[in-house]
Amino acid sequence: MPSGQLALLGREPPSFDARFSGLRRTPLTAGAWVDYAPGWLSGHAELFESLMATTAWQSGHEQMYDRLVETPRVFASLPEHGPGHPVIHAAARALSAHYGQDFTRLGMALYRNGRDSVAFHGDRVARTMDEALVATVSVGAPRRFLLRPYGGGRSLGFNLGWGDLIVMGGTCQRTWQHAIPKASHADPRIAIMFRPVWE
Repeated sequence: MPSGQLALLGREPPSFDARFSGLRRTPLTAGAWVDYAPGWLSGHAELFESLMATTAWQSGHEQMYDRLVETPRVFASLPEHGPGHPVIHAAARALSAHYGQDFTRLGMALYRNGRDSVAFHGDRVARTMDEALVATVSVGAPRRFLLRPYGGGRSLGFNLGWGDLIVMGGTCQRTWQHAIPKASHADPRIAIMFRPVWE
């Protein structure tokens, strides 16, 4: 099906698969794993437009060697920077029930175009933990998402967008790294991230 037709399928009211019927797990090395459910959330276009209209996106800076550079994406926390959407809070409850952890920290990252990216990394707090769970739902146009063993190696790739769900678990944040590389052209994508509150 052409991408334009697929995008039009996202115009229905947002909802998600509470049974997780399409979820498939890929074991990685060193106790890491990743769960993937393509199209887990329907109505992705409707949700994307709602978040774009109601979120106060924040910019930031990061240290790159000896200089401070603007972060190549914008971000937001809920409810600090916007109301989000009822389906996000319902999804957090469903994820919490499915994985047995309270996904109460809600954050978002907006990749505005192909120049926006994030280098290989592990979650800032979770990479110091033995095991951690991070779930992400992607709305808007797909972007390439890469996973590789910590320090380098062959990568595993997903094209995430249009309501896809990916969950990194086990030791994934500590023993693997993930990235969104730059692209020659890309339409906007929002990553909605669900995390527990870590001490």
